[in-house]
Amino acid sequence: QVQLVESGGGLVQAGGSLRLSCAASGSIFSLNTMGWYRQPPGKQRELVARIIGAVTTNYGDSVKGRFTISRDNAKNTVYLQMNSLQVEDTAVYYCYLQQLDRAYWGQGTQVTVSS
Repeated sequence: QVQLVESGGGLVQAGGSLRLSCAASGSIFSLNTMGWYRQPPGKQRELVARIIGAVTTNYGDSVKGRFTISRDNAKNTVYLQMNSLQVEDTAVYYCYLQQLDRAYWGQGTQVTVSS
């Protein structure tokens, strides 16, 4: 079993920055994908960023150039550095880990960007 614990959400003004963290515990395999999805109010969940293995990254179009995903394999932790935040980035952000054809999700952390 895998557990994911997120931290770092909160309230920030537009143009500001936040850093999300997600620590995984349990049966973690080295070849996995970790990342972040988000769900804005009244909208579907969408990919924010993911990191495959050690270095391959993918980003959603709306966050390219503003958000950076990274991971510390020794700590089984993934980070999301969010810069130049916009009101449209307001959402619940969910961490996930995918391995051996199974996906695990965190409980979600709220990010609110005020104008």
